[in-house]
Amino acid sequence: MLFPRHSIDEIASGAFLLAGWLTIDEQRQLVDRCRALQSAEAGMYRPTVRGGGKMRLDMLCLGRHWNALTYRYEDTRADFDGRPAPPLPDDWRALAARAAAAVGFAIDADVCIVNYYGDDGRLGLHQDKDERPETLAAGIPVVSVSLGDTARFQLGGLKRRDPIETLGLESGDVFVFGGPARLRYHGVARILPGTAPASLALSGRFNLTFRQY
Repeated sequence: MLFPRHSIDEIASGAFLLAGWLTIDEQRQLVDRCRALQSAEAGMYRPTVRGGGKMRLDMLCLGRHWNALTYRYEDTRADFDGRPAPPLPDDWRALAARAAAAVGFAIDADVCIVNYYGDDGRLGLHQDKDERPETLAAGIPVVSVSLGDTARFQLGGLKRRDPIETLGLESGDVFVFGGPARLRYHGVARILPGTAPASLALSGRFNLTFRQY
């Protein structure tokens, strides 16, 4: 489904697309910082999930680490190299709060999962349900920032077999889902190579997903 650029649309109750919300300068600054994180000593890695398979993306968690084997948050990357999770920058925390406030939500993010998708990147349908029960019960939102190539984003319902809507998330878009949408299934069906703004000089897609543990 296509939406006007620079608009806010409620896709489902509690799920909002902030299309074109970030300026190109803001995007460029975020991409530069993502690249620096990607190449740092404690940089991105490709997680192994339960059953031994590899995810089709590279990941780095800031603030708290999400363990792909245990589905738990922890202070160190116990499923990879044992390093502590790098800190979440204050200005990134403020960015998440600003986006949430634009659609009537509040978040004090203490986690940012930075994912990098190459041309063959994917993420299967799943629920973000590993945060504290109090956070989930309060419907505190997830704030997702897209940078680079367009993603075919899938938004389902509260049950895995519910109908799925597909959205094109472009660079600079922010997707916020909380309240009654907080536990909706969602995923990334595919990446559209070569669709990133030319000035970003980016092949692939960075996604910043902010949560409050």
